[in-house]
Amino acid sequence: MHILSIDVGIKNLAHCLVKVNSDKRYDIVLWDTVNLSEGLLPICSNPNCKDLAKYTNRNNTIFCNKHAKNTDLIIPDKSILKYKSLKLSVLNDLVKKYELPVPNEKITKAVLSKVIEEFLNGEEMSFFIISDGQSYKMFGTAQDHKRVFEGDKGKNTGGMGAYSPSRLQSDKLNQKIINKIIEPTLNGLKKLNSEYKGFLYAGLMIVNEEPFLIEYNVRMGDPEAEVVIPRLTSDLLHLLKGINDGTFSEKDLEITKDVAATVMLVSGGYPEDYAKGKTISGLELIENSLIFHSGTKNDGCLKTNGGRVMAITSLCEKMSIALSNSFKNAERVAFEGKYYRKDIGFDL
Repeated sequence: MHILSIDVGIKNLAHCLVKVNSDKRYDIVLWDTVNLSEGLLPICSNPNCKDLAKYTNRNNTIFCNKHAKNTDLIIPDKSILKYKSLKLSVLNDLVKKYELPVPNEKITKAVLSKVIEEFLNGEEMSFFIISDGQSYKMFGTAQDHKRVFEGDKGKNTGGMGAYSPSRLQSDKLNQKIINKIIEPTLNGLKKLNSEYKGFLYAGLMIVNEEPFLIEYNVRMGDPEAEVVIPRLTSDLLHLLKGINDGTFSEKDLEITKDVAATVMLVSGGYPEDYAKGKTISGLELIENSLIFHSGTKNDGCLKTNGGRVMAITSLCEKMSIALSNSFKNAERVAFEGKYYRKDIGFDL
């Protein structure tokens, strides 16, 4: 696994797993330590891709491409991989060679803690498992929409909506993900005597029907949870109890064939500045949908209390109907400044 001079002081992989939600570097330490096959973290190339900017807001990442609109250092050259550490002289040579903006002192200082990644031109997919540390069960797939505006434009958010299963899901692809990513991770942890119990969420990029691991999360994710968990026909508490008492492998995990779609209602201005305390009405008009409260509070009446206010999830045999139900109910809920994307599922 190729990494660029990353020192995060990790001695215990269990600690590493706790950290993967907060820092990309811990993902890489985990992948490198459990010997995931090279290529799951693709490195460098494609300096001419014009769409890279929307992928350059993750912390601790160097993208090897110069089309970026933030402070990440973009280096379109695979030669940096031969260095165990990126010396200032090498950095200066690359900046001069590719006529890159001269990095300021802050970027120069931070570059040794950055991760090198290739821009991948593919489609995202979320893949979930649940494990007791010895065995695991597939928990479903989802596809979410991160950009705040329709057409996947604007800033990244915590998620404006999602649907499950992912349209990319197939038995063949699922098996590739299990063989190349999930099982090597869990087997590697066993060899290190690091038991991981709970949900593992693999954020993937699918390129030409091949899965590439982008990140791990040790949680279900939001709004993915709002479309994955409602499709579960087994008793979730029963499964969690099985992890605790050692009977997890004996439990059944069943998922309905029905599909689920969720639409997130957000406060005006989100993901930047937004007002709180706006009165919410219309919930009594909701039909054929589940409401997941996120940024709400009961202050004598229901009011907004965050940027992402609530998710409206619908299940149905057909995705088109599930989406339609969620959109209809999203329209019925009212609060000042309410906004939601009306194109969730546009990629179906």
